[in-house]
Amino acid sequence: MKLTILGSTGSIGTQALEVVEELKEKKEITITGISGNRNLLLLEEQIRRFHPAYAAVPDEAGAKALAVAVADTNTKILSGREGLCYLAAETGSDMVLSSIVGFAGLIPTLRAVEAGKDIALANKETLVTAGSLFMEAVKKHGVRLLPVDSEHCAIFQSLKSGRHDEIEKILLTASGGPFFGKTATELAGVKKEQALKHPNWSMGAKITIDSATLMNKGLEIMEAKWLFDVEIDDIEVVVQRESIIHSMVQFKDRSVIAQMSLPSMKHPIQYAFTYPDRLEAVEPPVDFAALGALTFARPDEQTFRCLALAKKAGRQGGIMPTVLNAANETAVTAFLQDEIGFLEIADTVEAAMDRWQDSWRRQTQFTAEDLLEIDTAVRKEGLQK
Repeated sequence: MKLTILGSTGSIGTQALEVVEELKEKKEITITGISGNRNLLLLEEQIRRFHPAYAAVPDEAGAKALAVAVADTNTKILSGREGLCYLAAETGSDMVLSSIVGFAGLIPTLRAVEAGKDIALANKETLVTAGSLFMEAVKKHGVRLLPVDSEHCAIFQSLKSGRHDEIEKILLTASGGPFFGKTATELAGVKKEQALKHPNWSMGAKITIDSATLMNKGLEIMEAKWLFDVEIDDIEVVVQRESIIHSMVQFKDRSVIAQMSLPSMKHPIQYAFTYPDRLEAVEPPVDFAALGALTFARPDEQTFRCLALAKKAGRQGGIMPTVLNAANETAVTAFLQDEIGFLEIADTVEAAMDRWQDSWRRQTQFTAEDLLEIDTAVRKEGLQK
């Protein structure tokens, strides 16, 4: 298999390259292209290790610096959105792993689909903001779409136990993040250092903050809606603190099928790369006797308001998921830069949704360019309340 990784220097991308190396005796995977953000030293290291034909970075200055650094290799350096889209669509790969964080992953992932590439999807914002558009493109171009989020990979596997018309509901599990059980009063003064200490998962900063606010689970609800052709209200969030059950499907006969493994993103990454086969992994199995118990709870949507806001945006549809996502990305960046407090993330998102309420019903069909325009407009509004 020939693989391009969009976002190779992030958490998912680096683990994906580790999986490629771990599988080399069982499955041949050639890296044809990689892209990174600001970590040029890591990108150079990956170029020298995996010898991709192409690598892309966001800006021309970074591209020039990287080109000088790897001048002794055969890797061609690309830059900007145009370079990223070329990397996604034109580098001879069979599959593209979309692991760029945030809305920035939409356009190149869509270009990969239009070029007929199979997609291993770890960028949830692609479906959150452009679900209808993206799924239509997947169907039109006949590509295979394999979810890499641990929850959606679990649902994908659990659904093999029944037909679509037998689904009663999807049980989307959540760890609850670092602040599970806290009140709004207790959360008022928390700092980014506390929010970045996830109890179970090692992830990038943005998704870790989203996990702390439960926005990540709201985005995953919208992602599941499009991936599995269900309604928002057919998806129930269940807090599973140990992160052993990655999600479940309840069928009409009230049978519940779950997928379980230790909390490691290498499981869903490997599954996407080897599907429909299952190959031996280096990750250890669950020791249930040592684990002792699994615990469950309902999420607190009054304290963690981002989850309720995401559900609202998902039900409304139209531009509202794009508005919610852009406002959330803006607010999370501000929180990480110590510009706003933790609870102000939800305030910022809610205020943006209120400002755009009168606009969301006017149009139901959007191009990628429409969504880009809306995303830009919401970001320009900044932290208005």
